[in-house]
Amino acid sequence: MRGWLAEIKRAKSSRAQIPYYVEFGQLLTYFYDWIVLPFDAAAVERYEELRRLRLRSIGTQDLKIAAIALCHNATLLSANLQHFRLVPGLSVADWLHTPV
Repeated sequence: MRGWLAEIKRAKSSRAQIPYYVEFGQLLTYFYDWIVLPFDAAAVERYEELRRLRLRSIGTQDLKIAAIALCHNATLLSANLQHFRLVPGLSVADWLHTPV
């Protein structure tokens, strides 16, 4: 999304923005049916628990993603299994090799 918005901003004229708005709109349509799990109070609590475990090789954003997945008993799809497998109780699968 940021990429298309950057292209829109860089365009020299409103007319030049048209193809970028088209691409941006198609991206929004693609995401329309997705369910986005929230980073809510329960996820914050789980995130803080995970931080106390001091899983050093996992960054802040990845810990938040893991916390959300744990709160919703969801399988986290990622190509970065090395880090996510360190999170206790987290179900992970490689999205590059998981049938849809």
